[in-house]
Amino acid sequence: MSSHISVLAVLLGLSTSAMAQDHYSHMQHMEPKSGVSEPGQSAFGAIQEIVDALQADPKTDWRLVDIDALRAHLVDMDNVTLWANVTTHPIDGGAEFRVASSDPSVRASIQAMVTAHAATMNGSGGLEQVASRTPGGAILRVTGEAGDKDRIFGLGFFGILSLGAHHQAHHLAMARGEAPHFHGID
Repeated sequence: MSSHISVLAVLLGLSTSAMAQDHYSHMQHMEPKSGVSEPGQSAFGAIQEIVDALQADPKTDWRLVDIDALRAHLVDMDNVTLWANVTTHPIDGGAEFRVASSDPSVRASIQAMVTAHAATMNGSGGLEQVASRTPGGAILRVTGEAGDKDRIFGLGFFGILSLGAHHQAHHLAMARGEAPHFHGID
């Protein structure tokens, strides 16, 4: 009986050793060189990307860096993208997007994001963007040239917010403590 237990112990030891080696081999394949880049959650990934850029820049003034401000902005982006209610109405030359929520934190995010976006992106891509706050959120009016109405409706509110790939530079500036946002434009 004791020889069976000794053999079992040796086999278990070999099996555990083989499993550890297999796990180590598996983990080696998961290193960044594998081409995998998504860290599992988009806000975390955006923060990680900005931190990597700050770390790589020898001119980073760490006394000004504010990752918490970036995180707060990413929460606003998440609230608006996932929880805002948008209704679209045609207007001359474009569309009016009424963005609202009954949740006070989402409503605050809507008011911050929509007004800041309009102030930053007005005129970009040939589109005029004007925002105003409402008790329930905000209104974004987007107009353009005669042929832009179909594009405005096709993009919709969320497509309009994404135009220009300006968010990455904005996030980096915010994290560096430079002009974090243009709030309160009515």
